[in-house]
Amino acid sequence: MTPSDVQRGTAAGTADQGAQPAPSAPGFTPGRALRPKVKVLPEHARGHNRSLVLQTLYRSGRRSRADIARETGLTRVTISDLVAELLVEGLVVELGQRESARPGKPAVLLDINRTAYQIVGVDLSEHATFRGAVLDLDGTILERAEVPLESATGAEATAKVVQLVDDLLALVTAPILGIGVGSPGVVDLTGTVLTAPNLGWVDEALQQRLQEHTGHPVVVANDANVAVLAEHGYGDAAGDMMLVTVGHGVGAGLLVAGALVYGSRFAAGEIGQVMVGTDLGLEATYNRDQVLEHWLSVPQLQQRIREAEAAGSDATPILREAGQRLGIALAPVVGALNLSEIVLSGPTELLDGALAEATIQTLRSRTMAEFHGDLTLRMTTLGQDIVLRGAAVLVLSGQLGVS
Repeated sequence: MTPSDVQRGTAAGTADQGAQPAPSAPGFTPGRALRPKVKVLPEHARGHNRSLVLQTLYRSGRRSRADIARETGLTRVTISDLVAELLVEGLVVELGQRESARPGKPAVLLDINRTAYQIVGVDLSEHATFRGAVLDLDGTILERAEVPLESATGAEATAKVVQLVDDLLALVTAPILGIGVGSPGVVDLTGTVLTAPNLGWVDEALQQRLQEHTGHPVVVANDANVAVLAEHGYGDAAGDMMLVTVGHGVGAGLLVAGALVYGSRFAAGEIGQVMVGTDLGLEATYNRDQVLEHWLSVPQLQQRIREAEAAGSDATPILREAGQRLGIALAPVVGALNLSEIVLSGPTELLDGALAEATIQTLRSRTMAEFHGDLTLRMTTLGQDIVLRGAAVLVLSGQLGVS
């Protein structure tokens, strides 16, 4: 079976053996729950139910047809039909009979075929290097590659992305399910980077460019959104949350009611450009020197710390101020959405400790304890690979409807 065969049977539509593969992976749509749990209308049922079966096996594994029917609420006839289809496609495998003390024929256990496909993930969020990996369906990194950015912008930066993807495709050892890319900047649902100032991109149709170049399904999304998908899929996320990424810039991904929040112009989470400095008075107009990134971006923090150390001063006040500015930016969001958790992603040596402590202290002092006193703030458990693993979730959800 080819990746195109998989694509024809995704949650985006009904399997059609005579249809041509769609030009791109379906990706995400605003308000779409990441993990389907209930049945839907008949006209959407087959694709949805297919995803429901795959999601159950992907997360739980080793289930019989009867187990899946009980857990999904689908009929045994529907399950039997869908499983037969998935077995033929090679997406599901039979593991053998379950040991049972009950009389009668033991049930046959099923699982996702976790070696059937591989995924290419790309992380464009770092300011010095583009990083990529080949991953399996469980998000385990099998191979790595990287390309130095060398201050490239515009077409040169795009060429480096293409080079990295080519290098990764040369490392795969199984059919490709798709390519996921986490990019800085504002990215719309077609995978076009509307603006990424640090890379000199404006209306860069990156998803289309990579699809045409590779012939594989591609999904491009904002790096912070990709990171929050990784935390949801592979991390310790417990509910509604915001994940703040700190690197060359500052961004955030929001997960509310089980779905990503994009915003009216796809710029939800662009907190790095929020003006948090009131040093010039309440009548001050928008000033780039007073936005969050001025205090919190990695280059700014590193420069200020170097200057403090060169002068023989303690860097702790610099980190505390950055944390306070972050708390000022986040407090209205926490108050508006009643979030339960804030997760930080970036250099641990900068974010964990004084900065994180100042952030949570500021948040608690600026929100109602009755409703937000149990808010938690922690570092991601996924380290520097968070965007790479989130890129795998992009492809899994777009192609198979699982996360």
